[in-house]
Amino acid sequence: MTFINALQRKWRELFPWIRVLVVIGLIALVLDKGEGPPRFEVDGPARLVDGDSLYVDGLEIRLKNIDAPEGRQKCQRKGRDWMCGQEATRRLRIFIMRRVISCKGNEYDLYNRLLAFCSVGGVEINQWMVRQGWAVSFGAYRRAEAAAKRARKGIWSSQFERPRNWRAVHLR
Repeated sequence: MTFINALQRKWRELFPWIRVLVVIGLIALVLDKGEGPPRFEVDGPARLVDGDSLYVDGLEIRLKNIDAPEGRQKCQRKGRDWMCGQEATRRLRIFIMRRVISCKGNEYDLYNRLLAFCSVGGVEINQWMVRQGWAVSFGAYRRAEAAAKRARKGIWSSQFERPRNWRAVHLR
């Protein structure tokens, strides 16, 4: 038996095991995406930080899949600046109106904030912010964003820098 034949035989023996390990690795990657049942559920009144960050029951939460203008961020409308970040926060505050909100999440961001989906009165806040034009979608809600943009709602009624880009320049 030549060296090549021995190598081919070994490969045929190992190949099924390699396939099994690859499949197990892929399954582990899928399960590690942060999806699945929420590990944290919290209910209570909210204290807003800005249009996509808040505290509920002492837990800092970042609304998942959205990005609202920062509190100091300005947008331009008809050649004039306006505080669109403050307005996004104000609109969220009005929408919540001291009601109890419920948040569910199972992962954290780089700043150790719980990434969560929150709702009030049966309405998901994350999607509502995008649908009303007070936040852009970040990984989801593309249709809601497109509808808000077409209707020129919220920040879409002006020229603005996406919050992510604004932070890169102004919050170093």
